[in-house]
Amino acid sequence: MAVADVFDAMTSPRVYKPALPMTEARDFIGDARGRHFDPDVTDAFMAVYDEFARIAHRHSDAEPPPP
Repeated sequence: MAVADVFDAMTSPRVYKPALPMTEARDFIGDARGRHFDPDVTDAFMAVYDEFARIAHRHSDAEPPPP
């Protein structure tokens, strides 16, 4: 759950910070492998990152761009 929570926190806008690009969050998680995140969980996240990003985008709270 820590990987998903950090990914969501980094890629979601907050009143005190803008959202980071998903690739930047992915790279942060990868860089923290074995230090902040379990290596097996990090490897699993990296293996399915594209699908993870699609799901996160689909369930984003961000407003769609104006027409």
